Amino acid sequence: MDTKQAKDFLVEQAATQAAIENLPLSDLEKRMMYFTESDPDSCPDPISLHEEFDAQYDTPDYEAKMSQLFEHARRRLRNEDPERTRNWDEAVGELKKGDHYILILLNADVAIRIERPKHDFLKLIGTALLLIAGFCLAALASEKLNIDFRYVFGPLVILVTVVWAILKGTGGPPIAEFLARRKRR
Repeated sequence: MDTKQAKDFLVEQAATQAAIENLPLSDLEKRMMYFTESDPDSCPDPISLHEEFDAQYDTPDYEAKMSQLFEHARRRLRNEDPERTRNWDEAVGELKKGDHYILILLNADVAIRIERPKHDFLKLIGTALLLIAGFCLAALASEKLNIDFRYVFGPLVILVTVVWAILKGTGGPPIAEFLARRKRR
């Protein structure tokens, strides 16, 4: 799917939703969804389009109207046809590669929710159990070695914080990167 096809699909969904909700959607409002300065195939004359739109419409009202239409359209697609929802996600993914006004209308950061893998919750539980086990082992070791737990607890918290910051900064644990590289081979 190229950017023109992606926009065609999303504009079609917005127009369908507007018809369902009996909201007027003018030709200019539809054309404005194609607005971009970086893709002449989907918006051949962005400056004149923008000037024409600014003369007739209030941008914040238009953006609010379109965001609501897109949210309702997405919800409708999700309920009616999961395959079309995949098309929606593919279209938005394609548009995110560039600078397109429709992404603002889509509220792309909010409307497109990244679905977490099913096992993601298990990772969270496993991490919590590892942290609890680590603190329990530290408490047992401090008891066995006659060290006040207060002196063990502080460095342990600092160590966990530093490891977390390093893993967050690299995008994940090094073992995950290693396994991902091995899969690609």
